[in-house]
Amino acid sequence: MQWANLSEQTVYENRWFRVNLADVELPDGRRLDHFLIRLRAVAAATVVNEANEVLLLWRHRFITDSWGWELAAGVVEDGEDAAAAAAREMEEETGWRPGALVPLMTVEPANGLIDARHHLFWTREATWTGDPVDDFESSRREWVPLKLVPDMIARGEIPAANMTAGLLMLHHLLLN
Repeated sequence: MQWANLSEQTVYENRWFRVNLADVELPDGRRLDHFLIRLRAVAAATVVNEANEVLLLWRHRFITDSWGWELAAGVVEDGEDAAAAAAREMEEETGWRPGALVPLMTVEPANGLIDARHHLFWTREATWTGDPVDDFESSRREWVPLKLVPDMIARGEIPAANMTAGLLMLHHLLLN
C-alpha cells in the first residue's frame, strides 16, 4: 500500500514554507496529483516545576480564530539543533531559560498534507531571565497544574494536536 512520489514541482514558496504539486503513483498503478506543504521542523519546550505545574502560554490563533493553551514553540532554523531551538523559543516567549531539555516526543501533526515534524522537549529546571522578548506571542503565561491537563483537553482548552499529545505524555510520565 505504499504510494510513490514520482516527481514534485513547487507551486509557491516563501521563507516559511513551500507548496508543491506531486505526481503520485498509487499501488494499483493509477496516478494522481497531490498538493503538499514542505515546512521546516518545529521545536517546543516547557518546564514542570516542583509542584507539578507546567508552564503554558494562552494565545489566540487567528487562522482558526481560536484561543488555547500551548507550549512555547517555533521554527528550527537552518543548521540549528532542535533542542537548542526549543530552548531559544521557550526563553523568548516566556522569559524562562530552560535547564537541560529532555526529548519528550516527535510528532507529525498533519502528515497527509504537511511534512513538518514537531519536536517536543521538557525540563524540571528553568531560570527566570525577565519579561519575554516575544511577548506578542501570547496574552499570558501561567503555571498550570499538570493534573488538570486531561480535563482541559476534554474542554477544548488545548486545541493544538501536537500540544495535546505532548502534555498528555508529560501527564502520563509524571503522574501515573
